[in-house]
Amino acid sequence: MPRVVGVDIPNDKRLEIAMTDIYGVGRGTASKVCVELQFDPGMQARDLTEEQITNLTHHLEKHYVVEGQLRRNIASAIGRL
Repeated sequence: MPRVVGVDIPNDKRLEIAMTDIYGVGRGTASKVCVELQFDPGMQARDLTEEQITNLTHHLEKHYVVEGQLRRNIASAIGRL
């Protein structure tokens, strides 16, 4: 299973669908990321190379708030209210 942003994404799903297992990434964001990185959204997640996984991880961390940072932002916003 490829590990992206600290999350194991399922091997047997299309990349576009597998990325939705990452907290903060929905179908629209997954499609947009595939286009930005020129990945085939229909490819299986298991077919990603180590270089592609690294590129995907860096792109998500740089351009989107996902996983731990998003959870912390939501928790602090709730606490502030």
